[in-house]
Amino acid sequence: MKNQQLLIGLAFLLAALTGCTASAPEKDAAETGADTRIPVLFDTDANNELDDQHALAYLLFNGATFDVRGITVNATHSGGNIEAQYAEAERVLKLCDRFGKIPLYAGADGNFETIRDSIRQPDYDGKAAVEFIIAEARKPRSQKLVLIPVGKLTNIALALMKAPDIRDSVRIVWLGSNYPAPGEYNQENDIPAVNYVLEQQVPFEVVTVRYGDPSGSWFVRITPEEVRANLAGKGPQVSPVTGRHGDNFTCFGDYSVSLFDNIHMDGDPPGRSLFDLVAVAMVKNPAWGNHHEIPAPILEGTEWKDRPDNPHRITIWENFDKAGILGDFFSVLEHPELSERREEGRN
Repeated sequence: MKNQQLLIGLAFLLAALTGCTASAPEKDAAETGADTRIPVLFDTDANNELDDQHALAYLLFNGATFDVRGITVNATHSGGNIEAQYAEAERVLKLCDRFGKIPLYAGADGNFETIRDSIRQPDYDGKAAVEFIIAEARKPRSQKLVLIPVGKLTNIALALMKAPDIRDSVRIVWLGSNYPAPGEYNQENDIPAVNYVLEQQVPFEVVTVRYGDPSGSWFVRITPEEVRANLAGKGPQVSPVTGRHGDNFTCFGDYSVSLFDNIHMDGDPPGRSLFDLVAVAMVKNPAWGNHHEIPAPILEGTEWKDRPDNPHRITIWENFDKAGILGDFFSVLEHPELSERREEGRN
């Protein structure tokens, strides 16, 4: 025992003299070049309103935290067809200086029920995005690929249906639902897709919306005045990009101002919620929200039905730290660190 204590003491003394104070995992990561960032794939109806764009910029400017593997798009009732949704995602990637560096794929124009029977055909609605999700999920890596869908769940449900083996390789963090209350835009755009995902044995987390309720992501709101004060002129300078409402922009912050100038405000004071940004924030820092597990419920029509005996459990996120999330968002826009996509192997 005395010899062992002597050896331990000598080891600490040697570390102090040589400045080698890193822990073993840190040392291993430094020596092997392991990428410890969170691998993320973002699935969006980018042209729906304005929260998708801010969530995507937040993700792309968090290069120290996220390894953004790619962006997939889908079409919901607002914002036009899949081409319009793709075009808006492309604008944001260009404004964030990531277009051509982060892959972008068009996904489902239709819904799960209208596509599922054709999923084995050589070509089907949403194929490019669905096949990309599957390919990324199957890559060997040391941590699960985090799928962050912030629109309908069509692309995710189709990927799980075509490749059920990816269930063990992904973690889904969805911005959607007013659970336990009915309604919510993303949910109602494809209820069969929601139910399909709920029936899979896959890690599934719900970042609640809850319109008008401070317990949901609705609470993370921002006014046009706050946008101008904190975002105008922010982000890397790029070649001019034409916005969806016209005019040309050379940074994301100025495009943010335009988005707020061209949308209806609500509430007192008038503003808009950055729903989708909250889903990204929960992956970055879980301390900015509260979460608990429940037996996976199911939707009957638009109403939630609890299933207390269901052994499969999902996570519900609520009660978000508005100040913490928006403060970090403003800081990231002030000092963006662009996400770099690297090819990884198992570490």
